[in-house]
Amino acid sequence: MNRGKVQISLLASAAMMAFSGSAYAQAQAQAGADDVDENVIIVTAQNRRQDVNDVPIKIDVISGEQLKKIGFSDMNDVGKIAPIVQINQDQGTVKVTVRGIGTNSADEAQDTSVVVNVDGEYINRPNVMGMALFDMDRVEVLRGPQGTLYGRNSTGGAINFITRKPGNQFGFNGTVSYGNYNAVRADAGVDLPLGSTAAFRVAGFYEDRDGYNKHPAGGGFFVFPAYAAGRSDDNQAYGGRVSLRLDPTDQLSVNLGGEYAKRRFTPGVFAAGDLNAAGNGPTSGQCDNGFTSVAPNYPQVLCVPSQTNLLSKVDRSNYAAPLFGIGRVSAETWAVRGRIAYEFSEAATLTYIGGYRKYIGGKNERLTLPTVYQSYTFLDDAETQSHELRLNGTVGGIVYQVGGFYFKEKLARESAFMLPSFIFGLPPFGANGPTPGTFLSYFSRDVDSTSKSLFGQVEVPLGDKLTAVGGLRYTKNDRSAIYINTSPFGRFGPDFGLVGAGPARKDFSKLLYVTTLPLGSSDSKVTWLAGLNYKPNSDTLIFAKASTGFKGGGFDAVGTYRPETNTAFEAGWKQTFGDHGQHQFNLGGFYYDYKDLQVSVLLDTAIGGQIFNAGKAKIWGLEASADIALDDNTTFHTSANYLNAQYKELFAQFNVFCTPAAGQAAATCNGINGVGDLDPTAPDIQQPNFAGNTPPFSPKVIITVGLDHVFHIGESTLTARADSVFKSKYFTDFYNYRDGTQEALTQSNLSLEFQPGNKKFSVMGFVRNLEGTRPLTYGSFISAGPDDIFNWQFGAPRTYGVRVSVNF
Repeated sequence: MNRGKVQISLLASAAMMAFSGSAYAQAQAQAGADDVDENVIIVTAQNRRQDVNDVPIKIDVISGEQLKKIGFSDMNDVGKIAPIVQINQDQGTVKVTVRGIGTNSADEAQDTSVVVNVDGEYINRPNVMGMALFDMDRVEVLRGPQGTLYGRNSTGGAINFITRKPGNQFGFNGTVSYGNYNAVRADAGVDLPLGSTAAFRVAGFYEDRDGYNKHPAGGGFFVFPAYAAGRSDDNQAYGGRVSLRLDPTDQLSVNLGGEYAKRRFTPGVFAAGDLNAAGNGPTSGQCDNGFTSVAPNYPQVLCVPSQTNLLSKVDRSNYAAPLFGIGRVSAETWAVRGRIAYEFSEAATLTYIGGYRKYIGGKNERLTLPTVYQSYTFLDDAETQSHELRLNGTVGGIVYQVGGFYFKEKLARESAFMLPSFIFGLPPFGANGPTPGTFLSYFSRDVDSTSKSLFGQVEVPLGDKLTAVGGLRYTKNDRSAIYINTSPFGRFGPDFGLVGAGPARKDFSKLLYVTTLPLGSSDSKVTWLAGLNYKPNSDTLIFAKASTGFKGGGFDAVGTYRPETNTAFEAGWKQTFGDHGQHQFNLGGFYYDYKDLQVSVLLDTAIGGQIFNAGKAKIWGLEASADIALDDNTTFHTSANYLNAQYKELFAQFNVFCTPAAGQAAATCNGINGVGDLDPTAPDIQQPNFAGNTPPFSPKVIITVGLDHVFHIGESTLTARADSVFKSKYFTDFYNYRDGTQEALTQSNLSLEFQPGNKKFSVMGFVRNLEGTRPLTYGSFISAGPDDIFNWQFGAPRTYGVRVSVNF
């Protein structure tokens, strides 16, 4: 059967089955929780312990045990546990999109659109999200604006990682796996009780894996085998955490933790399509060969690669590296977190949650870029702290919570783009490696950000079955920065060349054309929530709500931009059924009205990425999920998600390809690539409107199916699992070009796990991404200087291996 027929069959079967049970990948109750029915899933999505079926939020909950079985290790794996989440990877940074809402930029003054928390610690930077996540109790993926309880930037949703806490009894758990690409992953943790009121937990992990991408010797635009050959997209990481739990009284509970993690890796090298190569560009004086004409009032012929077909020619696992081969990056992070709660009575519990993190990116390290450029990082540090004080309880049947939140972030970055030395008539390589070149641009960024919030939410019963919910949050953001941009022209010697010999901090005496920009932004916003929850019986919840969210404003090297906002309407139905509550069905729909979209475009390498408040979007969708126990040994899972996401207004700029008109010299195109020559305010120039295009990483249809079956062999068990996800096509940026399109795909996983009767250990064999499909995780057309390049990066290939686990 061909792929098209498989996809049609999968769509049809899953769509029918989606209307007969519960959410895919639901979790066990929180470790250490009070004894509850095994089908009850406890979450803290609303900052208190609740049965997931009583929470009026579309939510995926994945237990720590399930995370181990799918090989979860970092944010790149979130899509495995919640297919509604789309991951955009860009050489070590991780950006998240949910229901068509996400951030595709790692700019210093721009925030994420999906809030990420680890035990309440707010994580804001895409590069920090690339660090490892380990020893998890569960993950909660919340969809839709969470502005009342989670604050700014939660326009798309929130992802909560809850680490495993110390247990009441001595215990040890560990897993070791080995697979193709020489992938080794080891996790272990031990609980050490200290009497009846305290306990320690010590946990750690180690990971080592070869690169998924192979770059052949002699590849690239030039033949320098010693530098161009090798692998990229590998990973070497390790880390540990110490946790302390104290319960000195029945009213007081304390959880403290400190962790360290380090990662060293070769980011996935960009696959590239050179539009200036023979046969890839338009004919002189025309926009053909897959190109489309834009800005017809300009004297030059300006084209965009809207229908080029270079991606189809790329082997996604084996492709040429740029001239300077593959780069190398490292990063490390320290974090401390704490939660202290004191229960005065049922009417009042006071809770403090705080976190501090220090992130240090690799210094004096480089990334290679098509075709001949190198990107250097001389400094990439981030320091964050977050604090929340909350009072919650129940008074007269009214459930309430009020509190305040404070977040502070300090960023310091220095980076540069370098042109190679051979452009200036010098040998590109010497006895000690690449010889120095010239920095095309050099950036310094010091950014300080604070966010302060006050919030409150109440649930008021309107009889025995109906509850009204209301919430407000006031947020005030302030951000200031010093941006230093330089445009050096000329060659620098070894003291200021390659291999990380950047200038001393703030010493730009060797750079030319230095521009210092003091920048700042300030915004405030009130977000709100209003809803009704109808619970006719203990097995049914029907809810409807309206809410707002916003993503803070900021600035770039050109100017400031406003916050973007989302007004959302959502309704849902959660139904548990069966003699023992073993079946679950969820159904919901939503509508988003999105305004002042922040769109990132790289138009000029001497300036860096620019952010525009560029328009409006309407997003709506339907979601259904089911979890059905077919018998005592067999469980079926399925979900179906339909998303209709479209820009209603999107004013932005093109990166353009210039081709001389007939009879004109090539020099007529000098300086065309960049916003300066496509000034939308120039006479007779109409700024392009991308209305009707689809937001990036927004597949229209996502369907999952899965089946678990347990075979009993005496007192031992053999568990077989199979699951598959179908995603319709999606785009990687707002231009919606053909070469930035991921076609529809399926990815399937298989596993077989043996566990003896004592359940002290297990052995599992697994295959992930059986089809071997490597979806696009990045795709963008860049026109900079003389170069016109389409860049791509890809997801993980087929992986397989064996895992051994112990637990006692």
